[in-house]
Amino acid sequence: MRHRLKDVAERAGVSVKTVSNVVNGYVHVRPDTRARVEEAIAELNYRPNLSARHLRKGRTGVIALAVPELDIPYFAELARHVVTAAAAYGWTVLIDQTGGRREQERVVASGITDHLIDGLIFSPLALTAEDLAGLDGTPMVLLGERVEHGPADRVVIDNVTAAREITDHLIKLGHRRIAAIGSQRTDEGASARLRLAGYADALRAAGLDYDEALVAPASAWHRADGAAAMRGLLTSGVRPDAVFCFNDTLALGALRALHEAGLRVPEDVAVVGFDDIEDGRFSIPTLSTVAPDKERIAHLAVELLANRLDGDRAAPAKALSAPYRLELRESTRTP
Repeated sequence: MRHRLKDVAERAGVSVKTVSNVVNGYVHVRPDTRARVEEAIAELNYRPNLSARHLRKGRTGVIALAVPELDIPYFAELARHVVTAAAAYGWTVLIDQTGGRREQERVVASGITDHLIDGLIFSPLALTAEDLAGLDGTPMVLLGERVEHGPADRVVIDNVTAAREITDHLIKLGHRRIAAIGSQRTDEGASARLRLAGYADALRAAGLDYDEALVAPASAWHRADGAAAMRGLLTSGVRPDAVFCFNDTLALGALRALHEAGLRVPEDVAVVGFDDIEDGRFSIPTLSTVAPDKERIAHLAVELLANRLDGDRAAPAKALSAPYRLELRESTRTP
């Protein structure tokens, strides 16, 4: 039997309005009264009717998370954290994959379907600030660096500094011919440009030359692309002694190519990645990487969206930076 608000009120000896105030988190309830209501809620295992609450607010209780690719483990892991953070608000999360295609990104940024979602957490690759400014209405929070100075709040990490620090880690280990895998020259490659800039900064600060021959492009950041780029570096004759891959899936592909070539990691070539996906903790060797705080990214994004839904939607957009750390594992650790 599903208990109602009235049942809780009768058990606690208070009015239905008082129970509603406790359930909705209103502060102006006497502590002893709140304690009685909370005890009655626990005894009856009462669960609020979230659908009714959302309807009273003119909402669906559904938000969307739109990412370029769900088969990139970083986005799958981030999605799990977004779902958890959204549950604290009683929200259901609809997850969509855009493929980085402009038209699909436009569809999700427009709200997917009228009245289907209350808000959107969105990692765009193709749309620009101008594109988003021309769309009507769905409250959104952006993830990543593609759109700067746009009309929406966003959550970022400092890609330049993180890339500089992981490259500097390789330099401090004595590596001097450090390759980079994952450069992109397209408009969609904002993260690639920032990570390349951090890599170049670290080389410059150490007095090392930036060698274009050591920079391998990758149109996509999958394992196969990392393996192909690593093989290309090895056959080109440049022979790096370390490699910074711009995400962990590229690094996993690079590890495979090095193994096939009979090279030892890290003794012959050290390898680092970016994203700290779970696979890198179980690769052989385990992968040194930049670890963005995905749980914090999700929390900040959901919190920003909640503030927009419940507050001033016309307030200036803000950008929040999430922390990261270096996870140094076997792929750069010598005995």
